[in-house]
Amino acid sequence: MTFSIGIGPNIRKSAYFDATVRDGVRSFSVYNHMYIPAHFGDPDGEYDRLINGVAMWDVAAQRQVQLAGRDAGRLAQYLTPRNLTKTKVGQGRYVPLCDHDGWLINDPVLLKLADDRFWLSVADSDIHLWAAALGREKGWDVAVTEPDVSPLAIQGPKAVDVVARLFGDAVREYRYFAFEETALDGIPLVLARSGWSKQGGYELYLQDQSRGSELWDKVKEAGADFGIGPGAPNDVERLESGLISYGADMRWQTYRTTPFEMGFGGLVDLESDIDFVGRSALTKIAATPPSRRQIRVVITGNPPLVGHPVALLHNGTEAGFVSEWAFSKRVGQTIGVGIIQADLPKGSEGLSIQINDQSYAVQEHDAPFVS
Repeated sequence: MTFSIGIGPNIRKSAYFDATVRDGVRSFSVYNHMYIPAHFGDPDGEYDRLINGVAMWDVAAQRQVQLAGRDAGRLAQYLTPRNLTKTKVGQGRYVPLCDHDGWLINDPVLLKLADDRFWLSVADSDIHLWAAALGREKGWDVAVTEPDVSPLAIQGPKAVDVVARLFGDAVREYRYFAFEETALDGIPLVLARSGWSKQGGYELYLQDQSRGSELWDKVKEAGADFGIGPGAPNDVERLESGLISYGADMRWQTYRTTPFEMGFGGLVDLESDIDFVGRSALTKIAATPPSRRQIRVVITGNPPLVGHPVALLHNGTEAGFVSEWAFSKRVGQTIGVGIIQADLPKGSEGLSIQINDQSYAVQEHDAPFVS
């Protein structure tokens, strides 16, 4: 069955939309109220470029929430249970965000551009509304806005060579999540060593959306000798590598989780005196072992891709959920990720999922599938 997506004014186009259409995009998804390419007609080729070469992705839908003003750092800290005290300008931090009951509501990368200016590079949810409401209710001197910023990712083992050709060999020494404000032939951007893959790469945070096609073409030209091609964040690679996806593996409305269940307990600082949303709830939650834990699985029988989480059964009784799965060429099996009740020991037998009245056996697997 074939579906299409309507292009209309209620969903925003990215700075790279025209360039991706010109370069053959075949499928879009919607993320943060924006169109984001899903693939360019050759999913296997796009996967191979990511694993063995270099790919370029329009990830402008990875929107930025800017906190600016005297109390910007204060609000940034209040939003996350991770201690930001030692975060320096030019340093990124992976930061879980929780609501007042301790449930995860996003997991952005925070970029500290100045003592009074921060960006939250958010997953798919309206965190700008949340941050603005909290800042206003506290009466803090901080403006919460969405800046003119459009990330473009360069990912894969040859990404460093492409970026070095564009910006010089100094980029080879960047630490992960390090960034700096710079320009490329007058195009203003922030260059960061980051990206949603384990293959290595960089993100170019374009700061002038009118120059999106120009930046796209410069990256394309610089990467031509390395076989660069367009693609999109890759679900198979993220499952192989053990990356977490907010909105798939955790979400606020249903299938919600705590930081401790998702393995983020080390990022929750309950020892210092920092104040953050959900501190009281997280203190209570941390007092007892998590009732659920993350699980990686191998699924037999080639189940169809339904595009939503399904119940994980133990001897026919619901014991958690599997949030996403896909066939991995590198593993040679269908692999997935989900949540299971913690009292079931690793390696428990009798696990399964059921789709369209058909049962598929499930076995737990140590994470990640591919190191």
